Amino acid sequence: MSDASLPRAMRQPATLKAASNAFLLVWLFLAAFPLFWILAMSFKSPVDAFSSSAWEVIRGPRTLSDGNGLSLVDIALGIAVFWLSVKAATRWLMPMAAGDGTLQRIFSWAVIALGFAVLFVIGFFVAVPWVAGPLEALLGPLGRPVLGLTTQHYEAVWVENAFYENFQNSLIVTFGVVSVSLTVGTLAGYGLARSGSTLAFWILIVALVFRALPHSVLVAGYLPVFINSAEILRPILGENAPTLYGQPLAVIAVLVSINQPFTIWMLRSFFQNIPVDLDESARVDGCTHFQAFRWVIMPVMWPGVITTGLFSFLLAYNDFLVTSLLLDASNQTMVPAIAGYFNRETTTTDQVEAVAAAVSITAPLFLLVMIFQRQIVSGLTAGAVKG
Repeated sequence: MSDASLPRAMRQPATLKAASNAFLLVWLFLAAFPLFWILAMSFKSPVDAFSSSAWEVIRGPRTLSDGNGLSLVDIALGIAVFWLSVKAATRWLMPMAAGDGTLQRIFSWAVIALGFAVLFVIGFFVAVPWVAGPLEALLGPLGRPVLGLTTQHYEAVWVENAFYENFQNSLIVTFGVVSVSLTVGTLAGYGLARSGSTLAFWILIVALVFRALPHSVLVAGYLPVFINSAEILRPILGENAPTLYGQPLAVIAVLVSINQPFTIWMLRSFFQNIPVDLDESARVDGCTHFQAFRWVIMPVMWPGVITTGLFSFLLAYNDFLVTSLLLDASNQTMVPAIAGYFNRETTTTDQVEAVAAAVSITAPLFLLVMIFQRQIVSGLTAGAVKG
């Protein structure tokens, strides 16, 4: 709705509108600047990455002199490939997510993410070099590199330092935390939302207090149990009883304990915004309580589940304290692994590799938000208006 269609008393003053827009622009700049800056640093030689001149960090003269750079043809083709990948993903892959079942939607979104990644990689590493070579030779001086860029730090991180193993561990931990949190949270949130007892209220209060505890308190409480888990489980599992300390299962248990109260609170608020009439109609049609929950309530709750799942994902994906304390060096997730670059005799090359690893961590988050942006916005605004 435009300002012209609003009553005069409801229109914002020009000064307030200008001030709010200026504040948003400043905030966007402050929030986006470090992300773009570390992205630029990760593709430069250490001399360029830590140069005192911002222009040298962006242009990368030392990187160019080392024979690594992009021409105007490469830049134009890269932008075209990125745009075509986004268009192909939204036009051809997005319709695949139109399904009724929860598992079908999860599978569809996984296919979309994989398809976008495949299109992006093929376009950048196959199509662009294949087209850019003849064009640069044809254009002569215009095809010379003008922007220093090298991928050697990413190759060192992912190949030489085996960062893919840390990525696998992060996937195991995040998948476990999100799966358990959403499974328990949806059932508990639905039950508490439909219960009017005083006990349900106090359960939520206790959960809120539990969520406010420092993470170090929970880790300290669980640590002796995980260290002595082999002795505890030996009467049940025999001599092959495992030690949970240093295993992803221990991290999943602690992070679920930390995250579950928040998940229950959030999902309960979403369930409260769904009219009870839907449950009653499903019961009249012959559904049991669980069938009403599964076939009637959950399809309506999909945006709320996506939003809550994203917060659970971010907690597990970005956690440092729990994973660094409960996992050994061979099973570390990505965030603590980056700190390992600074634990030895650090050089400028190690620091740039740490920056490249940080960019690698950020990229999946952008992809996740881009894919689920509609569900996230719908979920966050679901409780804003009630009626």
